Amino acid sequence: MTGASGGGAGGGGVGGGGVGRGGAGRGGAGRGGVGRGGVGRSGGPALPAGLRERVLSASLEARAAGRAWPLVPAITGAEAFTRAADAFDVLLGALREEDWARPALRELDVQGLVGHLTGVEEDMHRAIARDPEVAMASHVGSTQPAADRQAGRSVAQTHAEWRRAADRTIELVRGLGDPAAELAVHGMRLPVDFLLIARAFELWVHEIDIRRAVGLPPAVPDESTLTLMTSSVAGMLPLAAALTGVHEPTSVHLVLTGAGGGTWDLSIGSGSDGSAATIVTDAIGFCRLVGNRAAPDDLELYITGDSGRAARVLAAASALALD
Repeated sequence: MTGASGGGAGGGGVGGGGVGRGGAGRGGAGRGGVGRGGVGRSGGPALPAGLRERVLSASLEARAAGRAWPLVPAITGAEAFTRAADAFDVLLGALREEDWARPALRELDVQGLVGHLTGVEEDMHRAIARDPEVAMASHVGSTQPAADRQAGRSVAQTHAEWRRAADRTIELVRGLGDPAAELAVHGMRLPVDFLLIARAFELWVHEIDIRRAVGLPPAVPDESTLTLMTSSVAGMLPLAAALTGVHEPTSVHLVLTGAGGGTWDLSIGSGSDGSAATIVTDAIGFCRLVGNRAAPDDLELYITGDSGRAARVLAAASALALD
C-alpha cells in the first residue's frame, strides 16, 4: 500500500460552513438563486448573507445514509471484475504499438504495467489454490518478475498473456462457488466477492494510468460497477485513517454525488472526545483520491464541521491504494 498523497485539503477549498473549490460538486446546489419570483436573480432582491450556504449545509447534513436514487441494477463483484477486464481489454486493443513504450507508473512503461497486472492475476490464481506464500507477498515485489519478462516481447504477446490470466481468474472464481469464501493475497484477507471489487477498482486505476500516458481522456466505469466501488472504498475509510495514524474520534457524514454516489455515516478513530464533519464531493473524484490518482486539493469539496479533521481523513484515503 502507498501513503497518503497531496497533503491536506487546503487552498480555499475547506472551511467551516464554507463552499469548497468549485462549489458543492456535481450533485450539489447550482449557481443560480434560491426559490422563485426572481429571488437571488439578476435585478431581484439580494439574498441575505450566508443564506445559500446555510440552506445547502442543512440539506446535505440531513441526507440520510443510503444510495442515490434511482437505484442502479445490482451486480456481483465477479461481474464488476469481468466488466472492468473487458473495458481494459478494449483499451489495450486500441493502443498503437508505440504507445506501449510510454512511461506509465513507477519505472514501468505501458507494456511493463500490463505485465504487472498479469502478475496480479497469477497471484490471484495462487490465492485461490490456497498458496500460503502469496498471502503476505508484496503487491509490487511479487508481480515485478511478470513485468520484467515483458522486455523483448511483442505487445500482442503481452496483451494476450494478460487476457488469458484475467479469464483464468474469472474461471477459477466461478469454480469456488461461494462468493463469501475468503482469499488471502498481498496482505489482504477478504471475501472473494469483495476482493473482486477491489480488483475491478485496480484495473480502472491502471486504465487511468495508461490513458494519461498516451494522451487519452479518462474513462468512467459503468454505474453498477462504480456503485460497488464507492460502497467498498467508503466503508474502508476508517481503516485508511487507522493505517495513517488518524485516531482522533470523528463522526464523518460522507456524501458522494453523481453517478455511483450515496451517503455514509462513518466512525473514525476511538474515544469520547469526538467531533463531527460532513464531506461532500463527486463519487468519481473520491475514487480517484482513494486510488492515489488525485489529491484532496484536486477535488470539488464542500465541508462543514471540523474541517481540520475532515482534511486529515481525506489525506488518509489513498492509504487504500495498492499501486
